[in-house]
Amino acid sequence: MTNAISRGRGLIAVMILIVVCSGVVQGYLTPLLPVVGAHVGLGGVGQNNLYLLSQIAFTVLTPLLSRWGDMWGHRRLLLVAVTMVAAGSLLIAARPTAATLAVGMVLQSAVVGFFPLLAGILRSRSPEHGRIGMSVLVGALLLSIGTGGFVAGTLSDQHALAGLWTAVPFGALAVAAAIALPASTAPRAGRFNLAAALLLTCGLGVLMLGLTEGDSWGWTSAPSLLAAVAAVVLLAAWARVEQRSSHPLVDLRMLRDPRLAAVSAHTFCVAFGAIGFLGANAVYLGTEPDGDGFGLGLGAQAISLVSLAMVAVGFVGSTMTPWLARLIGDRAVLAAGGCAGAAGFLSLVLFHSSVPQYLAGALVVGLATGMFEAATRTLSVEVVDEADTALSVGVNEMALSLGAAIGAAVIGALWSSHTTAQGAVTGTGYQWAWAACAAVALGGAAVALFFRSPSAAPEAALDPAGRTA
Repeated sequence: MTNAISRGRGLIAVMILIVVCSGVVQGYLTPLLPVVGAHVGLGGVGQNNLYLLSQIAFTVLTPLLSRWGDMWGHRRLLLVAVTMVAAGSLLIAARPTAATLAVGMVLQSAVVGFFPLLAGILRSRSPEHGRIGMSVLVGALLLSIGTGGFVAGTLSDQHALAGLWTAVPFGALAVAAAIALPASTAPRAGRFNLAAALLLTCGLGVLMLGLTEGDSWGWTSAPSLLAAVAAVVLLAAWARVEQRSSHPLVDLRMLRDPRLAAVSAHTFCVAFGAIGFLGANAVYLGTEPDGDGFGLGLGAQAISLVSLAMVAVGFVGSTMTPWLARLIGDRAVLAAGGCAGAAGFLSLVLFHSSVPQYLAGALVVGLATGMFEAATRTLSVEVVDEADTALSVGVNEMALSLGAAIGAAVIGALWSSHTTAQGAVTGTGYQWAWAACAAVALGGAAVALFFRSPSAAPEAALDPAGRTA
């Protein structure tokens, strides 16, 4: 069977099964958060913190899975990743509590390794299908995110927790597909940098702790200041260890290339809001309207339809990005994506009291999401040599995960500062969160102006134009 799928369409077809699992996992919990949160006793802030926890796991697992894939084989680590996702999905469905949701979502965060590891296999086994192959995978991913959310929302309308089983069969299917894939032919090398992994994990953990608890501690209190200092020290030590290591976990020296640095910074800025606000999006849609018109009071199925509409528009943005790049250039496409994200969030600040109003802004955010994911994943590959493909993809994926994690943490902090006595987020809290996302997205558009396209982008270069978050 492996020989039959080692190249071309057969290889891509099996990869689609794995990517569909990734999309379902990334999409099915979003419309369920209000219902499941109520079941396990979590309010809006607690639900956003669950999403934040998964984003921290995304950030930490990105370099770990990429590096281990380079060391021990892309297929082997892919099998580990899909097994983690399948196990996390089963845990959440079988016994939904606050604790199992947290553990399960951390295990599901291994989806962050799917694209870098699949990219390594595809580029080594069938490089001539790189661009078209990854475009197909991206399309499958975006559509499965929306479809997974819709299926979960529909099931949840019949029974509150039935939607939690949505990802379980897809996890099992992904495990079977990973077993069927051929191994990458890329050479394996390097050693695992344990010190760098520990410093990165602890640094990010302390940073997110300070952002999430800063309001309750007091932003100028001793615990908040201590957390900020500890995060800076740990992350600075991590960067120093990485720079001195002959086997870095994340090769920060790659960011000396101004093109990759610009792409990664743009990824961080747009992901801050476009991906970081997804959990908050479900909370707002599911919250009953207050006296000022904040909250839409939608059920799980209606929330899933909004998410489906966003990813459908994102699919359009992703598929039109290569055409736009040929027409106006890579730098203009990056800038346009950042501006679209800012425009979408500013629309939410101004117009949000009805579903059509909210949908108008959310769809523009969805369009920006598709554009930036397509453009940045393509460029993160094309600006480096083939031998550095997986590493470059990993750097960009880490920028995406870190941007989304910090975005979710900032949203949570702004919400915590603006809540009612009953714990509900006020309208001011929502508006400050949307405004922060708009400002950072606009920063991403400005960063894009520093990008300079390669003199000649190879036609067969790998085009990992999608995923997620």
